[in-house]
This record gives sequence, structure tokens and C-alpha cells, in this order.
Amino acid sequence: MDRWVGRVALVTGASCGIGAAICRELVKAGMIVVGAARNVERVEALSKDLKGNPGTLFGVKCDLTKDADVENLFSVIKEKYKGVDICINNAGMSYNNSLLDGSTKEWREMLNLNVVALCLCTKLAVKSMQERGVDDGYIIHVSSICGHYVLPRGGSHFYTGTKFAVTALTEGLRQELRDLNSKIRVSAISPGLVETEFAIRQRGEEEGRTAYATLPVLKAEDVAASVCHMISAPPHVQIHDLIIRPTCS
Repeated sequence: MDRWVGRVALVTGASCGIGAAICRELVKAGMIVVGAARNVERVEALSKDLKGNPGTLFGVKCDLTKDADVENLFSVIKEKYKGVDICINNAGMSYNNSLLDGSTKEWREMLNLNVVALCLCTKLAVKSMQERGVDDGYIIHVSSICGHYVLPRGGSHFYTGTKFAVTALTEGLRQELRDLNSKIRVSAISPGLVETEFAIRQRGEEEGRTAYATLPVLKAEDVAASVCHMISAPPHVQIHDLIIRPTCS
């Protein structure tokens, strides 16, 4: 991790859960972290909690489903820190409706955040690296085990489709960077059930908490540790897609 000290990482969906845990670990490792979220107040509160660590956390209010907000996010990073060296696409969401019961509004919201925003952040991050001659940067997509398996749960099926898209996009970007002879790496992390606010937002308070209480779960810190594992690998090692799941799940 020493080579990342003082360098800039963008983390989307940084206000809670996995995003907040990633911010903590990177700040502890000495990085300058930009946390993007609609609820930037929670990122700012986390920044205060992390004072005294080797790195820093700076929050930027951003609705990732709005192209103008994403463009502004990267403009702020360029103005304040010159550019980004690591981009961690963590933000994602899901509704709890089957394919037969879901609405086009819900589908478009999931696509806009889980797929389109991920692609736009990736495109702008790679552009930032290329403009500054950074050829050891890193793109990480926080995906899901649902990007590899279609679970027998109708409420997650459209979300699963978006995560299968992330699996394809990870490989597509790897090929495009390879064809440019770029050493910028791209990886995905595909966790199983993680105890965050995700299931509560998707399923409601009672059902979400019941799922976390009765099923084997990972902690947000487990995913953050996987991020550190990926970026600390030697430059010639590209961890393509890391599936992590709770023991006995």
C-alpha cells in the first residue's frame, strides 16, 4: 500500500455501508479520498471522525444519476487535487419487485446508477489518468455475487441483470485498456450478502433486519479489506473478479 500514500482515490456511495468502510481503510493507509454521495453530510461527519489518520477524506455532494453532477465531481477533483488515481465504483441500489411486477421507472433508476453512472465515472477517471500520464491507476467496481448467479428470488432479478452487465463491462474495459497497452488495472469485487443499509432500503426495515439476523453475512469491512488486497497487489498482477461470500452461506 505504500505506493498509494498521498495519492487520490474516488469512492462513490461513500456515505454509509461498504463505501464508508472503504473510505476509512484508504484514509488509514494515507490516501487522499474523495467521497461522493447525495448525503454528503454523512461523508463530512466521517471525515471528522477520521482526523488524525495519515490520509484525508473530502466529501462532494453528487447525484450520480445526473451527468452534470458527475462532470462537476471530476472538475472539483481536478481543481483541488489535479486528478484521480483510483476510482472505486461502489454506489448501487435495488428495488424489491419481480420482473413481472416492477415498473419502468424502477428499472431505469437501477440502470442509471448501477450501470450508466459506473461507466461514466470509469470513463472520466481513465481520462483523468491519461491526461496526467498516470499509467498505474486502478478502477474497481463493487459488484455482487448476483453478477454471476441468478438467485431464486424474484425481487432481485432486475438488479441481477445490472450486475451481470457490470461483469461484462469489467471484462470489456480490461480488453480496451490492454489494447491501448495501458497498465491501468480494472477489477470487480462480487460479495454475497453484506450487512449494511442495502437490504433495509430494498426490502423494508423488518424484512431487511430479519435477513441480516438469520442469514450468514459479511461485514462492510470485509469488502474494504478486499479493496486493499487488490490495490496492494504487484503492478503485474490483475485480480479480475473476486467473489467473496459468508462462510456456510
